[in-house]
Amino acid sequence: MAKLALVVFADTESHEGIARVVNALETALEDKENNDEVKIVFDGAGTKWIPELANKDHKAHILFDKVKEKVTGACEFCAGAFGVKDKIKELNFTLINEYHKHPSLRSYIAQGYSVIIF
Repeated sequence: MAKLALVVFADTESHEGIARVVNALETALEDKENNDEVKIVFDGAGTKWIPELANKDHKAHILFDKVKEKVTGACEFCAGAFGVKDKIKELNFTLINEYHKHPSLRSYIAQGYSVIIF
């Protein structure tokens, strides 16, 4: 069984960014279907994706909905910096503040997770 931590830094403002987040979600779905341990973390500008993907009208919403229970959360500091902290809280996703209000990627590595950046 694989252990993967998928970290989304991609911004919402480009075609390239949607491709990266969709690839992260597709990877998470494949892992879920194979009973792997998978965690999705939104960090940096990627924190803006949670409100976007939670919107039922977004073209990637169905894919997001299939793996949303694998979302560990979003970086607390970055969610505030990018103006989505309150919305993430309203949507009941966790704000991660493991190391100076950021996710600790080191902790995932120490737990045996392979960290993949999108």
